[in-house]
Amino acid sequence: MKSKIKILAILLGIIISSVMFSKQASAQQANVSFQVFYDELSPYGQWIDDPDYGYIWIPDAGQNFVPYSSNGYWVLSDYGWTWVSDYDWGWAPFHYGRWDYDNDYGWFWLPDNQWGPAWVTWRRANGYYGWSPMRPGISITLSFGRGYDRDRDYWMFVRDRDLQRRDISRYYIDRNNHDRIIRNSTVINKTYVDSRRHATYVSGPDRSDVQRIIGRSVRPVSIRDNSRPGQSMNNGQLQIYRPQMRNSSDRDKRPAPKQVKRPENVRQPSVRNESTRPGNENRQTTQPQRQNVQPERQATQPQRQNVQPQRQAIPPQQIQKQHQREKEVIEQNVKTERKAETTQTQRTKSERVKKSEEKEERKN
Repeated sequence: MKSKIKILAILLGIIISSVMFSKQASAQQANVSFQVFYDELSPYGQWIDDPDYGYIWIPDAGQNFVPYSSNGYWVLSDYGWTWVSDYDWGWAPFHYGRWDYDNDYGWFWLPDNQWGPAWVTWRRANGYYGWSPMRPGISITLSFGRGYDRDRDYWMFVRDRDLQRRDISRYYIDRNNHDRIIRNSTVINKTYVDSRRHATYVSGPDRSDVQRIIGRSVRPVSIRDNSRPGQSMNNGQLQIYRPQMRNSSDRDKRPAPKQVKRPENVRQPSVRNESTRPGNENRQTTQPQRQNVQPERQATQPQRQNVQPQRQAIPPQQIQKQHQREKEVIEQNVKTERKAETTQTQRTKSERVKKSEEKEERKN
């Protein structure tokens, strides 16, 4: 009888512990609004009310800053290749949302609600791996398409044997070689499906390929959830804040940055004071100077409106239209290529028939 009571007590303890753990995990992963982005990132950059995108964030990280290349490195996790940032704010912009480049802003970040190991597109060439940030409005499927090829200057390449280096910034390939590498490269279209978060991520280079290249085993790091904004890497474990994000549908309580600048008042990347970035006074940016290859802004842009404090902080309808236009362009390019391939096949077949007939005539 005593043994039965003891077993029941143990089972009851296990059940209570499971419930408490479940509640704790649920509290940690409870849905939070975009307000956490606005509040946590404000000390490290500028929030802008852009007429096309809505609220965007520009980091005070120096004029040589490049996302997924400055002050960070790659590790392999269960979700694929994951960017570990040395910036205090890196838990957010490298795992949520999209990056893009503008001549006036420099690199800027547009928030989104889906967490991922890194929102980049990967390429593989003989002896090289490369990656480039996905721009706003681009899905994983579109980034794999033939018609999606971002500007050469957005890509970072390293020799394949250097992908795992913690000091990877010292091994980036000179940009003068990017054209040659990209022409001879292919997109790595491997993905990982996260059933718990109902999401799909780009996983990047295959683990077995990297192990074969470097000649040793690659042990994936584990990812654990932080209960507050931030990240840390210790003993093969990445602890990072990655809550489920939501957007408020209540217009009176819609998230918004406390301080928002108008686009015309944005400080240029070359004059932003990196030393004012909290907690990063002694960090250096080792990235090469980016070439300014973006098209100039048109001088006839419409007058920018005043900041709207309650503006919705998600990609507006223009982004969806851009998404659709790019999809149509890709589909048209595929049709054109297929037509060209068919024509080439027919031409080749015709040449073979002609040669066969000539050969028969010579025999006769």
